Amino acid sequence: QVQLVESGGGSVQAGGSLRLSCVVSGYTYTMGWFRQAPGKEREGVAVIDRTARTTYADFVKGRFTISTDNAKTTLYLQMNSLKPEDTAMYYCVGTRLWFRNLPLLEAEFAYWGQGTQVTVSS
Repeated sequence: QVQLVESGGGSVQAGGSLRLSCVVSGYTYTMGWFRQAPGKEREGVAVIDRTARTTYADFVKGRFTISTDNAKTTLYLQMNSLKPEDTAMYYCVGTRLWFRNLPLLEAEFAYWGQGTQVTVSS
């Protein structure tokens, strides 16, 4: 069974940075980060596979970077130039599936962490 445990959330001022981590137990081929703000639908942020192919939502391109360690047991999300609208619960996700085009659709990911809160103040 796959387990995902996030950490690294917190409160930061606009323009600041945070790095989220997710420890992955079990095999996944494709991993990513989703987020959900209060009153809004959950949305994909960034996805990476074992060949290090990545895809990003337009609203984080140039500000966020997704990566893994060499063993593919820890997933990271480096978040720079944070904005108040980045405030959300951030979820680590995974699946054993390979995709020709990396998806930002929550239905494609079978495994989810419990989430870590990110709050950005203006």
